[in-house]
Amino acid sequence: MALTACTNAKKEEAIRQAAIKATRDSMRVDSFKKAEVAQKELAVKQAEAQAEEKRILMLSEARAAENAPAARMAGTSNTNTTTTTTTKKKGWSSAALGTVIGAGAGGLGGALIDKKKGRGAIIGGVAGAGAGYLIGRGQDKKSGRAQ
Repeated sequence: MALTACTNAKKEEAIRQAAIKATRDSMRVDSFKKAEVAQKELAVKQAEAQAEEKRILMLSEARAAENAPAARMAGTSNTNTTTTTTTKKKGWSSAALGTVIGAGAGGLGGALIDKKKGRGAIIGGVAGAGAGYLIGRGQDKKSGRAQ
């Protein structure tokens, strides 16, 4: 009886091991399938991108071909016209930047110097903002941003 119990346990263990192996194999197959599907999707996206690039290239060539007869009809006169546009500068002007920096530095300095911190910060901030504006405005005039 003891021998049969051991052989049954061995058979059950072998069956359990086979089930675990089958599960692992199925998971591997699933992961390979997922990788293949992802690879196919990537290939499709790349093909679409290439087709879009070709379409854009063809459109630009067609537009160039449409403009070519108009250039031939104009004759041999080559008149080059250039137009200059004034671009608006982006960002803060030096005057605005100087005002902000001056107000911050003056406020901090005023708070450190005066015994009554609120009063000193306000006076220093106003004075610093005024000085920073004047310095920044001068820089704007030199750079041509302000006239």
